[in-house]
Amino acid sequence: MNKINLLLSIFLFQIAIAQTIEPKWMQGIAPRNIGPGGMSGRVTAIDVVNKNRDILYIGTASGGVWKSSSGGVSWTPLFENQKTASIGAIAIQQSNPDVIWVGTGEGNPRNSLNGGYGVYKSLDAGKTWNLMGLEKTRHIHRIIVDPSDPDVVYVAAIGSPWGEHPERGIFKTSDGGQNWTKILYSNSRSGAADLIIDPSNPNKLIAALWEHKRDPWFFKSGGKGSGLYITIDGGKNWTKKTDIDGLPEGELGRIGLAISHNKPNIIYALIEAKKNALYKSINGGDKWIKVNDKSGIGNRPFYYSDLFVDPQNENRIYNVFTYVNVSEDGGKSFQELMPAYNANNGVHPDHHAWWIHPEDGSFMIDGNDGGLNITHDGGNSWRFVGNIPVGQFYHISVDNEYPYNVYGGMQDNGSWRGPAYVWKAQGIRNSYWQEIAFGDGFDVVPDKDDSRFGYAMSQQGNVSRYDWQTGNNYGVRPTHPDPDVVLRFNWNAAIGLDPFDNSVVYFGSQFVHKSTNKGLTWEVISPDLTTNDPEKQKQSESGGLTLDATGAENHCTLLVIEPSPLKKNMLWTGSDDGRVHLTKDGGNSWVELTKNLKQLPEGSWITQIKASNKDAGTALLVANDYRRYNYTPYVFKTTNYGKSWKRIVDENDVFGYALSIVEDIETDRLLFLGTDDGLYYSLDTAENWTKFDPKVFPTVSTKDLVIHPREHDLVIGTFGRAAWVLDDIRPLREIAKNPELVSKESHIFESPTAYLASYQQPSGSRFGGDALYNAENRKYGSMLTYFYNSGVENNKDSLTLKIFDGERQIRTLKIKAPNETGFHRWYWDMNEKGVNRPSRSDRKRTGEPGGVTVKPGTYKVVLESKNESSETEVNVMIDPRLEVSEKAIEDRYNYAKKLEAYINKTSAAVDQLKASKNILSFYKKKIKAKAKEENKSLTEKIDEYSKKIEKIIILFIGKEDKRQGIVRNPENSVIKRIYSASRYVRSRPYGITSTEKKLVEHSYKDLKEALKKTNAFYKEDWDVIKSQIEALNLSEFKEIKFFKIND
Repeated sequence: MNKINLLLSIFLFQIAIAQTIEPKWMQGIAPRNIGPGGMSGRVTAIDVVNKNRDILYIGTASGGVWKSSSGGVSWTPLFENQKTASIGAIAIQQSNPDVIWVGTGEGNPRNSLNGGYGVYKSLDAGKTWNLMGLEKTRHIHRIIVDPSDPDVVYVAAIGSPWGEHPERGIFKTSDGGQNWTKILYSNSRSGAADLIIDPSNPNKLIAALWEHKRDPWFFKSGGKGSGLYITIDGGKNWTKKTDIDGLPEGELGRIGLAISHNKPNIIYALIEAKKNALYKSINGGDKWIKVNDKSGIGNRPFYYSDLFVDPQNENRIYNVFTYVNVSEDGGKSFQELMPAYNANNGVHPDHHAWWIHPEDGSFMIDGNDGGLNITHDGGNSWRFVGNIPVGQFYHISVDNEYPYNVYGGMQDNGSWRGPAYVWKAQGIRNSYWQEIAFGDGFDVVPDKDDSRFGYAMSQQGNVSRYDWQTGNNYGVRPTHPDPDVVLRFNWNAAIGLDPFDNSVVYFGSQFVHKSTNKGLTWEVISPDLTTNDPEKQKQSESGGLTLDATGAENHCTLLVIEPSPLKKNMLWTGSDDGRVHLTKDGGNSWVELTKNLKQLPEGSWITQIKASNKDAGTALLVANDYRRYNYTPYVFKTTNYGKSWKRIVDENDVFGYALSIVEDIETDRLLFLGTDDGLYYSLDTAENWTKFDPKVFPTVSTKDLVIHPREHDLVIGTFGRAAWVLDDIRPLREIAKNPELVSKESHIFESPTAYLASYQQPSGSRFGGDALYNAENRKYGSMLTYFYNSGVENNKDSLTLKIFDGERQIRTLKIKAPNETGFHRWYWDMNEKGVNRPSRSDRKRTGEPGGVTVKPGTYKVVLESKNESSETEVNVMIDPRLEVSEKAIEDRYNYAKKLEAYINKTSAAVDQLKASKNILSFYKKKIKAKAKEENKSLTEKIDEYSKKIEKIIILFIGKEDKRQGIVRNPENSVIKRIYSASRYVRSRPYGITSTEKKLVEHSYKDLKEALKKTNAFYKEDWDVIKSQIEALNLSEFKEIKFFKIND
């Protein structure tokens, strides 16, 4: 019993420690954002300080709020630690531009939209934010601040398309957001699609309500709840405009509104109806006339239906949709403002945000699915902002190259490949990323045989075999042997590579398709693994008033095909209608596991299944149901091939629905979880979950997670903040296994392999600049991670790092101990202790100098703090891109050590010569002060010997050149020869040649000669002058007198 109690105590102690790991402790190992910024993401809201055009704010669909104080040159994220990163509206209080209002939840209800969490307000230009309510509105499309009374704010809440709920319509506050009143509402399916204010009368507003509903399998726009409303008393009373007033008859859909600033009686409305058309009022909205119903007025009202009027010209209208068209005649005709495709200077299509300066119509800003563009000449030329990394990745993958690459597909922005880090100066530039396939991007899977090739997906099951080097891509979409069978592919279809045969790939429609020749031919190896519900297969009718059959609503399809890494021919599948299956015999037979998921609502979306790499019967399953207005997170685990499932994540563990999960490749105690609001970790087998601190990782929808098998990095695919890398998760793994480590004063963790990599200058341009995106690169050197308990504030302790090659200590590094408890990183430059360099000046060193680069091998590293010592090993390897012989490595090291010894000898000789010269100078001053005339010959002798010393010093380190400007002494010196030889030796990775040997020989010869002259001076001259000086009575003591006084 005592033994049981002891074990229980130890277990409870470990759990207690695991629960005390604070998220802020990970600031020292925070993930790096690696971009890209050049392929940005959906911008949904824009506002600018009217009196200071350099201050810009933008909102993004799922990447938060960003600010520029430089006219768009550099940008800073401002919304890192709020409940949501989805932004639908931004409004600056122009009378006090430090006050910023933000409405969360993007307002264009496509299938991939992200939800919000109410209205936020900042009083300090975005430094801090306060939640002001309306959390249940989910999606807010417009905010208007009353220009005459900043306490009055209007919010147009479009609401969630996934459900019917009353928290939508127009809301108003009259006390700065303390209280809200719903002032316009039609029904639970209708929200506010637009809201404008009369610039001449702040009590007059025009609102558009829109009835719409989205299901996972269908979208309907239009209904009785839609309509155009006008108030002239600040929302107390509203008048609905109908066909009697000139609007179209019948059901209406989405309506976009715009008002002329210079002539506010002119109002435009883009109305979705049985016949979509542009309408115009010239009497403030009382009566309307149709002015245009041609195709150029827009094509997808549900996704964008925005109009804007030039503030100085009421007849110039911008119609913002897939493209941006401009009218110069009040909407009667339109022409394209800027090209998208088939142009070298095209601007990304699919426009969602537009801003025009109220006093200067030539200054406009465009927000689209690809990012942000700025014009100062009315749209004749545009500058793309390439340093806002808000790409929306659906999936993330990696290869095994050196350095390894990250792959993923982005919403509306193709399939991409980019480096996790680079062996180049500066950061990861946009130019290092490459789009390898077009279309909406989803899964990108590199071929394990050769990462030049792989599979890239886009919508409608269009999967291609890519060649990123040449662009020789070709389609490999599966077909069915029966021509009458219609294959159903999800917008984001399933793909899986066989872990046992790199030529085998699986792809999902309603069936599992298998190819044994890398996609050239396919066979069907399953029955229909979905519900095959005919009522959910009417996508050709989807859209409502305006059809939109793009495939986004395809349903009864497979989302997941997950081969087991342990058992050949074993596959897990999951569908968008909640069905889960397993085969253990390559598809000959399938077992349905759906009913075993007892706590999962029927018909839920099976987002991920992750097969264990430790036990064949174990798998993790992620599901969500937000498409049916259920935002609860669902994550399950099975250990018996799906016969039963344990729920390991629910609403008490995390905020937001679950999207992704990954288990550590070595221990099942460490897991990472992605939700709609961020990234979580567990160190105790999913018993407890902790969200990453916002200073470590921002609030953002986290779609996919991968652990790199070689480098043990966590690679994070976000839907709104591009891709991230958490370098080396081994410290978290070690603490998951041994939670008591965090109770120590200090501990150093297992270290990743360090590479003696050759570095290049960056590509494209030498220097960066604020507008050129440079994602954070991995630092040079051996990355050593340690945990430190600071204990007290203003800690004055120090840490020591000792590095050993066998028993030989080769480095001792010291730093001040961190002030903050947590994980920290120390980078060793992979060099030994060096020697002092010769110099004319006397330099004070704070630490030991670095020396020769170490050879590849294993090195022991010891971390010492005040009361603790721990150790690990570092495996140092040669640059894996180079083929270098052992002899070449040995020779380069030995020659480098030989030259270092020459430097050391030179430094010692020069130091002694300088000291001797300083002694002579010291005594010369004393002689001049005490007995200048009688010792004149001696002072001349001192000058003579000082010049002799200087001549010898010049042999070692050259003449001292006091000329102004950039000077160059053409004469050789010992140290110049040594440095030259060292540069050649260091630059010869493939072996020492006769050139280096000759240079080393020259160095040795000159050093030997200089040392010979040094020794001769001390043997022949130094004792002479020394004895003459010592013979002088240079005592500073004066004769002492004794005093007395007569009695």
